[in-house]
Amino acid sequence: MNFFDRLRDRIRTVDSVVSVGLDPDPARIPDHLQDRELPRWAFNRRIIDATHEHAAVYKPNAAFYEDADGWRALAETIAYAHGKDVPVLLDAKRADIGNTTRQYAQLLEQADAITVNPYMGRDSLQPFLDDEEAGVFVLCRTSNPGGADLQDLELASGEAVYERVAALAELWNENDNVGLVVGATKPEELAELREQVPDLPFLVPGIGAQGGDAEAAVEYGLADGVGLVNSSRGIIFAGEDVGAQSRNGDDEFAKASGQAAKQLKKRLNRYRDSCSNN
Repeated sequence: MNFFDRLRDRIRTVDSVVSVGLDPDPARIPDHLQDRELPRWAFNRRIIDATHEHAAVYKPNAAFYEDADGWRALAETIAYAHGKDVPVLLDAKRADIGNTTRQYAQLLEQADAITVNPYMGRDSLQPFLDDEEAGVFVLCRTSNPGGADLQDLELASGEAVYERVAALAELWNENDNVGLVVGATKPEELAELREQVPDLPFLVPGIGAQGGDAEAAVEYGLADGVGLVNSSRGIIFAGEDVGAQSRNGDDEFAKASGQAAKQLKKRLNRYRDSCSNN
């Protein structure tokens, strides 16, 4: 089974398309975890314990782990998520040429899927694309305002750069292991891209702190029921205020993240049900 087959099974098992972003900003980890040997791992373990029943996937962002202790924390996090039967999508946005990109692709020996940057073209992504069991999510239309600086540029063909990226990703999908990263902050573009590439699953960030359109994320993000809607800060830091005021901040902090994941799951499932009935 490739990644998307496994993801389909996971979505059915937990009835959820929620991707929980594990971005343990050291400055926001609760005080009662700061004295642990690996605070980021201690934080992630509690988040996973509280949210795994609602998570289709966990999405750690590599930026929060790129130091010696961070890589150790990431390895522990991935192993623990797998122990809960939850796949892991590493948000690394990697790509390069030659030996460098082959080295980057070794990250898939730990994670189940990865995000990649298509700016350098197919050869920079080939080692990822060649891994038939892994998922490869190609950055297409990102949720940040600055994404328009390049992604919206019109080519001589009349298409926008992000539309060309989507067309290329469809060509690169020879192993049925390619998806797209398409932000929820531009719902009309989500709809256009779904029409353009009807069979590619989307990873849709921008829900929660960035104020993206959750209904559009569900309506256009799923291909044959497979796709992911991500929330990071809105889930993992949902308990900041509660934890700071509680004597038992550990339990309250985790409980708040679990409730946030559950609520997002219910919200997205209402849209899933509505789409399936239409």
